[in-house]
Parts: sequence; C-alpha cells; structure tokens
Amino acid sequence: MQTLVIGLGSMGFGAAVSCVRAGIDTAGFDVNPEALERFQASGGKPIESLAACKDIDCVLVFVVNASQAESVLFDSELQSGLMPNALIINCVTLAPSKAVEIANKVGSMGFRYIDAPVSGGAAKALDGRMSIMASGTPLAMTDAKPIFDAISEHVFELGDEPGQGSQMKLINQLLAGVHIAATAEAMNLAASLDMDLHQVIDVISKCAGSSWMFENRAPHIADGDYSPLSSVNIFVKDLGIVTNEAVENGVVTPLSDAALALYRKASESGLGGEDDSAVVKVLAQQSKVTLPGSDT
Repeated sequence: MQTLVIGLGSMGFGAAVSCVRAGIDTAGFDVNPEALERFQASGGKPIESLAACKDIDCVLVFVVNASQAESVLFDSELQSGLMPNALIINCVTLAPSKAVEIANKVGSMGFRYIDAPVSGGAAKALDGRMSIMASGTPLAMTDAKPIFDAISEHVFELGDEPGQGSQMKLINQLLAGVHIAATAEAMNLAASLDMDLHQVIDVISKCAGSSWMFENRAPHIADGDYSPLSSVNIFVKDLGIVTNEAVENGVVTPLSDAALALYRKASESGLGGEDDSAVVKVLAQQSKVTLPGSDT
C-alpha cells in the first residue's frame, strides 16, 4: 500500500515513522524542510511538493486545522497523484459538521474517507501507540487496518458515518483542555506556597486529583521547559470548536469557557507557540508568582 502522510508535526511525524517501521511504503510531505530532513533520516521518503506524489493508495492528513486540511485535499495537486478509490484518513481535529462536509466532497471526487482524529501525544505517536477515534464504512475500516495497526494502540470504531469520530474527539479535547488549565492553576498555587513542585507531581500523581494531563504537563512547569509538543494555539482552536459546538446545541460549558479564556489570554500575550502548559505564565503574572525558569 503506497501511503502518504501530510503534515510531519509531532503527531504526523510519529505516524509516518511508525508506518515506515511497519514496512509500509511511506512518503511524507510538510512545508517545513527540517521536518522532511528528519523524516528522511528516519528511513522515510520525503516529497517537497504534493505534485510529486503518484500512485498513492492511502493519505493520512495531520495538518493543524480544517482550513489546512481542505487546502491540501481540494486546492493542491494531490488528487492527480491518488489511485482511484484511494483512502483519505483525516486525523485533524474538526467540528463534526466540517468532517461531514469534507467527507461528502471527498466522496464526490471518487475517494473514500475515514474521520479519524487521534490522541496520545508525541511520544506515543512515535511509538505507534496513538488512540484513534474512527468512523467510516466497514470496507474502508478494513482497508485501513494495516495503517491503524502500525500507528495505534487503540482504534475505537465509532460508526459508519463521518462526524462520529470528530464528536468523540470533541469530548476528549474538552477534558484535555480543562485538565491542562487545572494543572496550571494547581502548579501556580503550589509555587506560590513555595512547595517543591517535583514533590507535588510525585504525590498528586498517586492520588485521586491526578489526570493524564497533570502527569504529562506538570513536569513541564516544574522544569520551566515550554518547548512545544502541543501548543497554546492548538487549544485556542480546539476549545473554540468545543464551545462553538456547545452553543449550537444549546449546551452550557462553563469550565470550557473559562479554560478557553485562559488560552486566548496566553496567546494574546505572545505565548501561542509555546507548549500548552505555558498558560501557567498568565496565572503566575497575575498572581505575582515566580515559576521555575522565570525571574518574574
């Protein structure tokens, strides 16, 4: 199966490398030359233009947002390089309605579509242990199995229709975004009390107040290391999708609203490209708390 991964960021790179490791003939595309060089060094076949791809049976899309997904799928030269009935696996976090819209357009072009947002973080992606929230026809899911086996630890088959995978990702991102914001609030309070932040992590990780996001993001704060794995701006986008979907359905989301306001404040403060745990800096500034790695 000739496979193409579009978007070699933290998750897409892990997926692409996992495909290579599984013996799948895999090309990778990204607008960042450094990402292409890194992929080549890992045994992959980088392509510098979508016009260069040919005879592709399966495309994995790992770009940032819906607009970029639509651009590569519909406004590029990708289509000319796809085999008839090729499989498009869209791993981007989308509003469910947008997933349906994209799926219908892909179908009208003679290709098949799986709505397949992912979760797990960069480390799990690199190990081929992502979780995939997928919806698509049974035949498409069967044909995608070698790819899913290569890149994931869990594949949740959520139905035949596009949008069902994106609905589940919506719930995941609500919880993830709120948990990161709660982690920042807790660590900021701990810092204000002059507590040993690494000790806080050790204790809370073994107690009922823990979460996967706390265990993963709190060390970034304790180490003062905000190198982006998932950025502040990702959650500006994703929680924006959550709250917009809630409004459209007449549902109140007070915790999501509060967390989104914090991410937006962080982005407006110039922290948008930093790790999402950097929202703690906004709280620290407002609280006059000094964090590790900071003089203020």
